[in-house]
Amino acid sequence: MAALARWIGLAVATAVAAVAFDRIGLPSASLFAALLVGVAAAFLPARMPEVPAGTFRAAQAITGVSLGVYVQSSSLSAVAHAWLPVVIVSAGTLALSLMGGWVLVRTRGLDPATAALGMVAGGASGIVGMAHELGADDRLVAVMQYLRVLVVVVLTPVLVALAFGHPHGGGSASTPASAPLLGSVHDWLLMGAALAVGAAFAAVTRLPAGSLLGPMIVAAVLAVTIGDFQVPAIVREPAFAAIGLQVGLRFTPQLLRRAGRLLVPSLLCILGLLVACFGLALILVATTDASLLDAYLATTPGGLYAVLAAAFGTGADTTFVIAVQTLRLFVMVLLAPLVVRRLVLRNEGEIVPAGDADPVHGA
Repeated sequence: MAALARWIGLAVATAVAAVAFDRIGLPSASLFAALLVGVAAAFLPARMPEVPAGTFRAAQAITGVSLGVYVQSSSLSAVAHAWLPVVIVSAGTLALSLMGGWVLVRTRGLDPATAALGMVAGGASGIVGMAHELGADDRLVAVMQYLRVLVVVVLTPVLVALAFGHPHGGGSASTPASAPLLGSVHDWLLMGAALAVGAAFAAVTRLPAGSLLGPMIVAAVLAVTIGDFQVPAIVREPAFAAIGLQVGLRFTPQLLRRAGRLLVPSLLCILGLLVACFGLALILVATTDASLLDAYLATTPGGLYAVLAAAFGTGADTTFVIAVQTLRLFVMVLLAPLVVRRLVLRNEGEIVPAGDADPVHGA
């Protein structure tokens, strides 16, 4: 009975915080709210329950489908004439993210998996959801991922207004629709197919982080071949919240102090990533018909909804912006675990400073 009461308290607190964060436009508001609620609850005298393993795996799968549905036929059409520059920009963003992680490994003694996933620019909910399965400390990954999201959300409107003038609207609006609360029969059928086939695909292929990546890949294929669909909010938001609570409830005072010491170095790496991504925008300008504004918004490292709001407000080509951002998000979430598993973890013994007296992984 006590455990049930605590779960109800966690659910109510998460729902209230999620609504507040959604009102101010924070992406993945349910996950971020649950993360903060979980951290606060972890320091209460009463022993908090843990998210059951089966619930967490289901949340990973639903999150994967939620990411996969972003890949739509309209997105592919919008970048069909510029597929090579978009691929280069996506690969470049992943390389820059890994460089930022490498800096944290060398300067702060962070383990390679946590550093790499913490700095991946895009798909915060998916990256956090798969981090523990890939051998990273998902608590620190969550701190770094949402620090990046907050920086992008805050800075993008300011930088766009200063560099490109005042918003005036009129852009070609082609934004992803918000998921309905209950969804349609079409949504439920395709979501169910993506979950079932995705789980089987992950089991057969033994994908790293397959609980999330299998359904994500199948959902993307279904969205492109059969038609667009959405994950109903009544399913998606609790899944995001379950991931946030699973991470937040395992915080400790020692880890919180470590996260505080990582705050400034992580922030500097994020700012460096912002500058480097502007260089990728210049590549798009030089190789496509995109304007500097379109290219800048398309290469901003995350904060999709803040970027789309800025794109629409300034009259940018929102179709192009969302196409590049969506495809890059898909590439980042798909390739990041492969890179972490095959490159970073394989070289862990070579690149972690010897004699590090304050390791993060497993803290």
